[in-house]
Amino acid sequence: MPSDIKIKIESLRKKIREHDYKYYVLTEPAVSDEEYDKLVKKLEKLEAEHPNLITPDSPTQRVGKDLTKYFKPVRHKVPMLSLANTYNEEELYDFDRRVNDVLPEDEKVEYIVEFKIDGASVSLNYIDGILKTAATRGDGVVGEEITNNVRTMRTVPLKLNEVKSGPYKLKDIEVRGEIFMNIKDFINLNKEREEREEKLFANPRNSAAGTLKMQDPKEVAKRPLNNFVYTLISIDDELK
Repeated sequence: MPSDIKIKIESLRKKIREHDYKYYVLTEPAVSDEEYDKLVKKLEKLEAEHPNLITPDSPTQRVGKDLTKYFKPVRHKVPMLSLANTYNEEELYDFDRRVNDVLPEDEKVEYIVEFKIDGASVSLNYIDGILKTAATRGDGVVGEEITNNVRTMRTVPLKLNEVKSGPYKLKDIEVRGEIFMNIKDFINLNKEREEREEKLFANPRNSAAGTLKMQDPKEVAKRPLNNFVYTLISIDDELK
């Protein structure tokens, strides 16, 4: 095994860990999402070619973490997984080929394309219709409790309206979504920070993620956060 391959893999892991810390902990990214993804894909390619060099602590063996020492850890009842992405057209065609390879020849594939809301994933747990906990995605298995901060958001109901749910009582449910900041609100927020001679946020995504991890809920309440819900999971029943 060429030693330069091992050195290259360790170098990529170190760079990715450094960027993870700057992005998720300091909320001060040093590179763009595209540059970061390219580093990860290089590492994934090398590890795929040399599987004996894969280690449990490699950045490829987990969903990106956003845990800090300031928030209580929360274990997700159902893992919060992450979708793969690409900036390469050929990878899209390759994905389509893989999908068609596993389907019968007479079965056609149709795709649905949606805009991506770029913010911070959140898990909202409701018991008997009352918001009990809110948590970040974290590493996909364990997140951080941010209930007090989320409770300040007007777009997140503290109590759900009663609805007819068929045979399901929906006693214990989890609602998942994306907390984000509109571009217009982000621009206004940065203007206010500039007037106060404070450091400007890099982009709406970072400002939303950073706001959720502030220690003072009163300060969180001042930020223009929005919430878009996309998944409902019933913990007690079979509804997904």
